[in-house]
Amino acid sequence: MPTPPPTGPLCTRESLADELLKLGVRPGETLLAHTSLSSLGWVSGGVVALVQALLDALGPDGTLVVPTHTGDNSEPSAWQNPRVPEEWWPVLRAPMPAYDPLTSPSFGVGVVPEAVRTWPGALRSTHPHASFAALGPAAATITAGHARTSSFGERSPLAHLEKAGARVLLLGAGYDSCTAFHLAQYRIPGPETESSFAVMTPQGRQWTTVREPAFPSDRFAELGAAFERDTEVVRGHVGAAESRLFPVADAVAYAERWLAPPAQRSSGGPLKDR
Repeated sequence: MPTPPPTGPLCTRESLADELLKLGVRPGETLLAHTSLSSLGWVSGGVVALVQALLDALGPDGTLVVPTHTGDNSEPSAWQNPRVPEEWWPVLRAPMPAYDPLTSPSFGVGVVPEAVRTWPGALRSTHPHASFAALGPAAATITAGHARTSSFGERSPLAHLEKAGARVLLLGAGYDSCTAFHLAQYRIPGPETESSFAVMTPQGRQWTTVREPAFPSDRFAELGAAFERDTEVVRGHVGAAESRLFPVADAVAYAERWLAPPAQRSSGGPLKDR
């Protein structure tokens, strides 16, 4: 059976950069990008061309940031997709490699973050489960000081992005991918959970467990729809991908109100920071 012809539109590095600028990406800004390469159409040059286009649109003074999470460096008993037999848990846990910002591949976040992570000059934060990578003049500031007990909190790249006036780009990705909402979850009193991972210490590899707020994303699509209804969000297409642009700070502030318990939300009082 012959291979079906590719579906378009045909996208190139140049056409993608041009459409990103027309969408509203600003040269010199800091951009947290959540991307779906396959949603664009036929991209000549694939993931490399897309990263080049993002960097072209941002220019030499702009900074590109992506999530490079390593969800596979985690407690095997909590794995869901697929679940693994209980008798496997200690066998899987014991040799799990310690997180290394330079060599640990990202997991479950797509091909663009992995391309950015390995790009010449990229910097990556040190959280063993929820790291971010960045390219550009602000990369060191954005990725610095990522605490193990602050996956998405005040000592994470998300807080640095909010402070820097960064924006979120959803490039063919939905609000269910919007990590900025996690910073709001961190600031709202709620249930905590344990996270475990392998880390490297001066004494060697160790299996470490920390407690911090739970970060469920099951309501993010609903939250995003409400945010877009009530807030100014730039919308358009890049290639065939439906795309959105909005400030990190706006998304976090709205999510803090939307996710807050009803009593706290109705009181109009300030939300408690953790």
